Amino acid sequence: NNKRTMINLVFYFMIKTTCHVRLYGHGITASYGEMCYHDNSLVSASLEALIQHLVPTVDYYPDRSYVFTFLLSSRLFLHPYELMTRVCHLCVEQQRSGDALLDKVVAPKLVQLLTEWTETFPYDFRDERMMRCLKDMTHHVARGDEYSWRAMQQMTQRLIKRLSALGQYEEAVAALNAVAMERPASLKSKQGSAQRNDVLSVCDDPFVLAQQLTHIELDRLSFIGPEEFIQTFAMKDPLENHKGFFRKRKTSNLEAYVNWFNRLSYLVATEICMPVKKKHRARIIEFFIDVAQECFNIGNFNSLMAIITGMNMSPVARLKKTWNKVNTDKFEILEHQMDPSSNFSNYRTALRGATQRSETAHSSQEKIVIPFFSLLIKDIYFLNEGCASRLPNGHINFEKLWELAKQVSEFLVWRQVICPFDRDRRILQYLVTTPVFSEDELHLASYESEGPENNMEKDSRRSLRSSLLHRENRS
Repeated sequence: NNKRTMINLVFYFMIKTTCHVRLYGHGITASYGEMCYHDNSLVSASLEALIQHLVPTVDYYPDRSYVFTFLLSSRLFLHPYELMTRVCHLCVEQQRSGDALLDKVVAPKLVQLLTEWTETFPYDFRDERMMRCLKDMTHHVARGDEYSWRAMQQMTQRLIKRLSALGQYEEAVAALNAVAMERPASLKSKQGSAQRNDVLSVCDDPFVLAQQLTHIELDRLSFIGPEEFIQTFAMKDPLENHKGFFRKRKTSNLEAYVNWFNRLSYLVATEICMPVKKKHRARIIEFFIDVAQECFNIGNFNSLMAIITGMNMSPVARLKKTWNKVNTDKFEILEHQMDPSSNFSNYRTALRGATQRSETAHSSQEKIVIPFFSLLIKDIYFLNEGCASRLPNGHINFEKLWELAKQVSEFLVWRQVICPFDRDRRILQYLVTTPVFSEDELHLASYESEGPENNMEKDSRRSLRSSLLHRENRS
């Protein structure tokens, strides 16, 4: 198929322009007009040529990997609406020839292209202009073709359903966050805080808690659009302050997921610092170590890292008398697995193992791969920063776009896994809504659990008490 596609491409461009081929020691580089290939792989081209390459003709349809790669990364160079406008223009120009064969053959291909766009990047269509463009395309593309008309209608219905689900998800997350923002019981009395429910009163089985954490992870992953990774560092849109789509943050679901990681870390620290009795605190630490181990076994590396992060926060780490009652062997092994040295080499090895298990999975549980998300974002960010998007001749560096697409497409495979575990609504509700301490509140709770060890900690406790009391009185 690749060879046939390449032959067609060669034929297509040789009709239009002169072909230049150069032989190198490490393969063949060939230029067809404004597109350059190395060993049959597109490596660079002008933006105009890439847009033209996206549009189907009577005897050509772009490779699916090209469609995904260009739609994903084109937003580094132009807004999706501008790309959609130019694609529409090229399609209309084709139809102006009045060739009935053109309508009959090209229309289904254009429907396929728009279907790939709306299904893979549905959030682009939160822009009212994109929806208007899609509606116009329905009239142009499906003119006189009943099959294409029906396909466009079904595609639009699926798109509206997806966008509706996104809106409901965002509203639900906002409501949950509002509940979680309610402040915990006053810390003025450590005995009073003992009346608060803790995680063990809701779930004392680490495997079950790890399963419920995996539900939350997969639910939230499923709403992250692949384009959000690129839009994190894409061009600032000059119209972003205007009405419609631009009022919405274009990376809001990615940010919400990062916020979930932070919440889980603070929840773990809160649960450990809250209990009055040292024995109870030690028990909760051991429980979370077991939960972290189960997360590792499942392939839920994001929750695993959030738990480790929470347990390494200074208010928790300073509880030496509590930690002395804990068997830390398992925890040290888990920390070793997520050790950041050598660019997280141990974690990356574990992630590769989980990915290979997923590819040969015989059950839904074996398919689960939830990466340490902040590191995934960092990898994509440094890939973007480390390679130029444009070459000295003005061409777009498509080798870089292939690499970006490779990393994001792997995420798409992980994102589509359906969680196989039974839901426990009570546990889920606790995990996402139970108020957690701020950093200052954690430090004070830690001092209330195990008193200050030196003058600096005594001064810190005094300052925190005064500051938090002042905040309580103001509220």
